[in-house]
Amino acid sequence: MTDSAGTAYDIHKILKALPHRYPLLLVDRVKSLELGERIHAVKAVTMNEEFFQGHFPGAPIMPGVLQIEAMAQAAAILGIETLELAGTGKLVLFMGIENAKFRSPVTPGCLLDLEVEFLQKRSRIYKFKGKASVEGKTTCEVEFTAMIADPPE
Repeated sequence: MTDSAGTAYDIHKILKALPHRYPLLLVDRVKSLELGERIHAVKAVTMNEEFFQGHFPGAPIMPGVLQIEAMAQAAAILGIETLELAGTGKLVLFMGIENAKFRSPVTPGCLLDLEVEFLQKRSRIYKFKGKASVEGKTTCEVEFTAMIADPPE
């Protein structure tokens, strides 16, 4: 659970980096972070998640779009920490999602590994490649674009 500077990424540090809060905070810890390169984060998927009440009763499955959101939040941590934007109020906003593929369902009780890396970096626009997996089995793959933006006034 260390970044390139050796600092732990527990939930408290994640809350300082991201504006997301319950019920939409989808990153529970960061296992590794290489500034400017990649991040490995984890989402603990529990039956207490609100979406399991309706998706699907009796056969709960984490929605694929939420797996992508979890990877985007991991990418936001990577971008915010790389650009030293924590505490500035800057937001990382989706611009596009490409090549999303859903390979395997995610159910309660899983630890969802979120691996995201930079593909392209421009002044305020970044492209990422992400993979979500459970116990080494890929559940979702995606490429997405995001931008750094000022918060709404």
